[in-house]
Amino acid sequence: MPDEPICTDTKPIRMDLEPGIYFWCSCGRSSHSPFCDGSHKGTGLQPKRLEVTEKGTFSFCQCKATRKPPFCDGSHRNL
Repeated sequence: MPDEPICTDTKPIRMDLEPGIYFWCSCGRSSHSPFCDGSHKGTGLQPKRLEVTEKGTFSFCQCKATRKPPFCDGSHRNL
């Protein structure tokens, strides 16, 4: 059974991203939040792959309770 993810903040982080492949940290252990740095190893949790096709601004979940990973869906309001 996977470890529980760690809430890193109770509000989303908004970021401007260029086109490319990104990996959102689903475990909350990354030192490069909201992106994966490999700290999930041994937790049973895996990062979420995100392909950005156009430059844009994105709101990433940091509470790890979202039902729409990697994006914030407002779930932090219920914590």
